[in-house]
Amino acid sequence: MKTQIIEDVKKGSLRSAYVEASFYDAKKDLEKSRYEIISLEQMALLRVQEGKGAFISQNGNWTREGFVYVPQKGIFLTKNSPIMESAEKATECHKNKRVFHPTSKQIENALADSCKVTDLSIPSLKLAEEELTAYAFGNQAKAYGEFLKEAGINTFKIYTPNIQEKTFATQAWFGWLVSGSRLDGGDRDLCGGLFYYYKARGVQANS
Repeated sequence: MKTQIIEDVKKGSLRSAYVEASFYDAKKDLEKSRYEIISLEQMALLRVQEGKGAFISQNGNWTREGFVYVPQKGIFLTKNSPIMESAEKATECHKNKRVFHPTSKQIENALADSCKVTDLSIPSLKLAEEELTAYAFGNQAKAYGEFLKEAGINTFKIYTPNIQEKTFATQAWFGWLVSGSRLDGGDRDLCGGLFYYYKARGVQANS
């Protein structure tokens, strides 16, 4: 059954809409309507543009980035999330209470464009200076850090589960301002859990 696409950002260079559904269903329906899953950099841009009271700032959602947990190597934030190309399989894994294990090729692709997670707490005004947040937010890192500071959030936090014996991946969840706008790599339920974990958000160029 087709889900409802709710477009709540209509001004500026990007239009944005969200869907309340499993990650697979939301991604599928957003892409059918010519949206692509939003990136962290695009999220930061739109939150600054729309303001701290906007729905996009007051609610969290999945982004296109992901985390890969590699034994003996560490935890990596990647812009080539394996779950983006295996959304149905990953969602099914979570439905059955299992983690998603990428293929060796997916792991290689993910690590080719990634940043190792070393700090889990970064001062808001240093987002553009720290390697991880500069990677995550790109050109919006400085502006988003200032936005957080003005919203009373002094520290940006990253949450990750422990590494296991076999490499696994999770999708990146970008938290709402009430939660400190945290970046969460925890093994969230892609098939739907708490009501604010249902949302996936998409963007398209605003013509």
